Amino acid sequence: MGAGTAKMSLAPADLRLRLAATFIAVACLSQLRTPAIAAAALLAALALWRTSPARVSWRRLLHVEGFVLLLFLTLPFTVAGTSLVSLGPLTASAEGLARAVLVALKISAAMMLITTLLGDVEPSRLGGALRGLRVPEAIARLFVLTARYVGLLRDEARRLHEAMRARGFRPRTNRHTWRSYGNLIGMLLVRALDRAQRVEEAMLCRGYDGRFPHATAPAPTRRDWAGFALVAGGGLLALAVELTGVGRS
Repeated sequence: MGAGTAKMSLAPADLRLRLAATFIAVACLSQLRTPAIAAAALLAALALWRTSPARVSWRRLLHVEGFVLLLFLTLPFTVAGTSLVSLGPLTASAEGLARAVLVALKISAAMMLITTLLGDVEPSRLGGALRGLRVPEAIARLFVLTARYVGLLRDEARRLHEAMRARGFRPRTNRHTWRSYGNLIGMLLVRALDRAQRVEEAMLCRGYDGRFPHATAPAPTRRDWAGFALVAGGGLLALAVELTGVGRS
């Protein structure tokens, strides 16, 4: 435990600065157009993950990488350019492959940053950080409730689907299957509405007046500002290198 504590994360501990730094870095990543710079950003995000005391599981990233794999199966065949390989009427281009590599690097770097900096943060704490950044109360409240109850709705959908299978339902490509899934979605919406009403009544019984109470957060320390400068500055540096043309062939 002592060794893990001594190895402090380079990210800011103050959640407001961490959220702002993540937003700035991801916004800068989205503007990159050079694969070499995007690859360097991914390596930097990986280095930041390595310094994090509570490392986020790779399983969270695998869901995104499945989408990234689809890019390599589609983009090379949809972007015109120099032909690489032909599969019947389809032709993969070098420009399309380069586009897929660039998008994959940017998505991977952004997800690595988000999961490293915000992956282990509770929704209620993120809501407080949003309010600390002067985000409107309605948006912060919507985010907190959505993040908190989307998992419950997923569990509810799983229970309903298991109940259908227990009654002998097997999905096929026919009208009965689509009607059954329509009933599943309708029942899920009904139960979600019923749960929302119960949650609202419970919140009102506890004195909810349209705002979530948040304790006043202490002022950020110098180390927090240094971590903010490191993360946000890294994203701005990558964007500056991109705009100045350094690293382009």
